[in-house]
Amino acid sequence: MRRLWLHTVRAYLRLGLFFYFKKIDVRRVDSIPKYEAVLFLGNHQNALLDALLIAAKNDRFSYFLTRASVFSKPIISNILKSLLMLPVYRIRDGWANLTKNNSVFSESSKLLSKKEAIVIFPEGSHNLKRTVRPLSKGFTRIIFETLEQYPNAKINLIPVGLNFANATQFGDSTLVNFGKVIEINTSILNDKNKGVSDLKALVFDELCQLTTHIESEHYDTKLKALKNLNVDFTKPERVNACLKSNFVTCESRPVNTHGVFKVFSKFLLICCLIVPYVIWKKVVKPKIKEVEFISTFRFAMAITLVPIFLLIVFVLLSTIFQFQIGALYLIFVIVLVLLAVKL
Repeated sequence: MRRLWLHTVRAYLRLGLFFYFKKIDVRRVDSIPKYEAVLFLGNHQNALLDALLIAAKNDRFSYFLTRASVFSKPIISNILKSLLMLPVYRIRDGWANLTKNNSVFSESSKLLSKKEAIVIFPEGSHNLKRTVRPLSKGFTRIIFETLEQYPNAKINLIPVGLNFANATQFGDSTLVNFGKVIEINTSILNDKNKGVSDLKALVFDELCQLTTHIESEHYDTKLKALKNLNVDFTKPERVNACLKSNFVTCESRPVNTHGVFKVFSKFLLICCLIVPYVIWKKVVKPKIKEVEFISTFRFAMAITLVPIFLLIVFVLLSTIFQFQIGALYLIFVIVLVLLAVKL
């Protein structure tokens, strides 16, 4: 029953992501081991959407280590746990709560010993900056604890670069860039301190290649230059090469020739979905305190409130007029969504 629930949720998420993003590219997904322990290690820019993209764009059902604050309400907590999310406590959650992480890490080790998949964002927090931030050592603790308790275990580390053209924009394009598989076994236990340092450095270097990495020095100046050049941030290897060449070998994105038609389609779409749009603009969006959560909440509304509104309008039109009118409304809205997002 649980797997049926997970299959249903993933199928619905994939459908929602298709209509929400203009384009989603996925690289090297075929190299992910299907029946071995996997630890996905992703950079973290776009809040919950990062986790949803990893979950929806590979065939493994993964457990997610998620910040404990989102589990505060019982109903939400039960839903998140049903989606294989495990709470992780941070200093801001109170020193007394940090000891609760011991059981979470032990559970993670047990899952890896059973050849399950786990997703961790080792930067520890989300940030829209196009840079890979220093990694915490939490993921190394899980690796060492697993190998110490289960010596026969083999863990496959897979760095994941998440790249967004414009992370807060509706109809954004993104790249889910799965890295090469890094096999870890008990040989790393020979020198724990060196092993932790080497693992963090290795994963950091891999993430820097899988996503755009702008060094902190002169960050704003470099980012502005990249935007002026209109580079494609879903092509991180090209953007990083542009940075290394001091902006000599840079490629610009093709100009969108459907701009006017796209804007008109979006206007018509807003008219057709005026109630969800007003709720988003006037009620939900003003309450979002962190810009990284804008796309997450917009997507949440797109897969919950919008379908409910469409169903209500469909029923009303079918009742007042006839079924064909309601069906035509649904088809018209779907076409508008495709035009507004995909063009």
